[in-house]
Amino acid sequence: MDKYFTGHGGWCWYRVATLLRATGHRVHAPDLAASGADARRLRDDDAPTFDDYSRPLLDAVRALPDGERAVLVGHSFGGMSVALAADTLPDKVAAAVFVAALMPDCASPRPDVIEKLPLTDWVDCATDEEHAPPSVLFGPEFMRRKLYQLSPEEDITLSRSLVRVSSYYVDDMRRQPPFGEDRYGAVRKVYVVCGQDQAIVEAYQRRMIAGCPVEEVREIAGADHMAMFSAPVELAGHLADVANTYT
Repeated sequence: MDKYFTGHGGWCWYRVATLLRATGHRVHAPDLAASGADARRLRDDDAPTFDDYSRPLLDAVRALPDGERAVLVGHSFGGMSVALAADTLPDKVAAAVFVAALMPDCASPRPDVIEKLPLTDWVDCATDEEHAPPSVLFGPEFMRRKLYQLSPEEDITLSRSLVRVSSYYVDDMRRQPPFGEDRYGAVRKVYVVCGQDQAIVEAYQRRMIAGCPVEEVREIAGADHMAMFSAPVELAGHLADVANTYT
């Protein structure tokens, strides 16, 4: 059973991926378009739509051999790409796991879960609403205070060297219908709540859970937004257990 991780670039899963591989799990952490080490740029027509951005994950899941299914793990905005993959290829997905991630429902417009996010203090982030797609670049203080406040210093340093301009593709997703109840809605879901997240706060994580049926809720009380750094052993344990349960 393969596990595919998304969110903030594939690099950020290096601790968790190492732990899972050591116990025999097959792990893939593809860089989405214009993310991590992917050579494409957000603009220059390299990743103009959310489908383009998510294409590396979709291609990887589509390439699974007949009869094989994967556990998809989405973190932060990566939850939207996991939802898209589950909606597009539901028969290839054994379970969708959301780790402090945006988790859309099947009744609302796709970007609704983004637009309702109660994050108002963007600190030193740089935004650009004038060009398509609109973008944001996380600033070092935002990252330290909202995302990595409990993470090791070396991982904060690494993240600052790899941060890239990104987009939430709200306008593009607004043109699409809600995710399908018989497709994304039918895929088994697990949510991992990160109790010290200062970006997607716990109350909002639980609000998303209340609006979208899940098989189970798991919790890491001491994890910040970047649970793969602040609580890698605990997170890897949850993911291994999910893989063993739903496959």
